[in-house]
Amino acid sequence: MFTEKDLQQIEKHGLTPDAVERQLENFRRGFPFLKVVRAASPGDGVMVVGDAEAAAAVARYEREADRLGIVKFVPASGAATRMFKELFEFVNEGKRGKGIDPVLQENKAVNIRLANERLNGILIRPGETFSFWHRVGKTTKRKGYRDGRILVRNHILPGIGGGLCNLANTIHRVVLVSPLTVTEFHKHSDALAPDEGPRVPFSSGTSVFYNNGDYRFKNEMDQTFQLLLWCDEDNLYAELRCERPLPCRYRIVEEGHHFQKEGGKYYRVSKIYKETLDAQTGQLLHRELVLDNHSEVMYDPALIPGLEKL
Repeated sequence: MFTEKDLQQIEKHGLTPDAVERQLENFRRGFPFLKVVRAASPGDGVMVVGDAEAAAAVARYEREADRLGIVKFVPASGAATRMFKELFEFVNEGKRGKGIDPVLQENKAVNIRLANERLNGILIRPGETFSFWHRVGKTTKRKGYRDGRILVRNHILPGIGGGLCNLANTIHRVVLVSPLTVTEFHKHSDALAPDEGPRVPFSSGTSVFYNNGDYRFKNEMDQTFQLLLWCDEDNLYAELRCERPLPCRYRIVEEGHHFQKEGGKYYRVSKIYKETLDAQTGQLLHRELVLDNHSEVMYDPALIPGLEKL
């Protein structure tokens, strides 16, 4: 006997009580076995998708992803669940399955949390210089760091402490929208993965490598700043606090953003500026070029928006 709530749910799904009752009866009695005629094979029950078709399907997904949502992906069997492991990772976690090792991604999160413990809440007093590696120290297995993704000569490889570039980049983004002065900055490609949603300048691109490439900034103001960093299950957050309101506000502006093909490679090209504005009037006071961007695309070029026009 269906309750009123049951009937409402049945109607919401476009079914009738009789149809649901027939389905329930099937579960009570069980389903008859199917007679297997032969095993499926390519061209006979199995459709094989070529590289060009796969690239076109991925490109179509990227174009439509912003206005559509994934409801659910259900393989027909346990074997299919294993077969579509990368697709599940792509759907559930937003990772671009091809070439992305989920273990390295998980390890990156561990590494970032460990480094955060050394950085969260630190004070940068007037005249002091913040050094990423001075605070974090050398990343070793003994300290709990794991193999994460590192970029070596435009190749993504596993390495102890990999993923801390993401942390340094997050710090760089909050420093750029402050009066603090960046004194050491190294960059790598900011096209490591396709953009998820609208383009965000400096969503990646800061590089740190122990003992050779540091990230530093100096407090040349007359008040103390505090850096706060924390993580939830999926995201990394940063906040910069100061003792008194600032007379100016800051913003990052990107101009001329586009992709271009050079030989057999693709590049993201743009110019990124830091603008200083009067906090009261909004008047533009200063404009500084902080990055003349020319980043090699490190992911499947088929995912570049408008690739066919390049």
